[in-house]
Amino acid sequence: MIRIIAVGKCREKAMRSLINEYQKRLQPLVKSELIEVADEIAPQTLSRAQMEQVKDREGERILKKIRPNDFVILLDLQGLMLSSEELAEKIDRVQTYETGDITFVIGGSLGLSEKVQLRANFRWQLSSLTFPHQLVRVLLYEQLYRAFTILHHIPYHK
Repeated sequence: MIRIIAVGKCREKAMRSLINEYQKRLQPLVKSELIEVADEIAPQTLSRAQMEQVKDREGERILKKIRPNDFVILLDLQGLMLSSEELAEKIDRVQTYETGDITFVIGGSLGLSEKVQLRANFRWQLSSLTFPHQLVRVLLYEQLYRAFTILHHIPYHK
């Protein structure tokens, strides 16, 4: 089982359509679920303390959705960058030797709380570029589909 926990709603129709398409493609290969938790409304200018409060509130919502035995992978700019093949290997190792359930976490615009970071089993840097959070969901689903086609020897990855 692959779960994706993301802060905020995906409001753009085009992004939602792409997410649905990759969920449909992924379905025969692995069960997946997208869980959206509410984001905090925050003004553009915040003090450091206010930023931490926002991240903590969003973090509590994320942590409530993570199950005790989940292997948690944070999408994190400070994480390790992996190729598609390396991501496939990582997923295979986790499902074989750790647990079958992997939860990917996409934080809010201010990042992730310290508690969520401490809960992580692995930090993955999808890219060193900055993307809108809605687009990150699409990119993550595409990479998951690619990883599972690699693992199942389906000719998609080139």
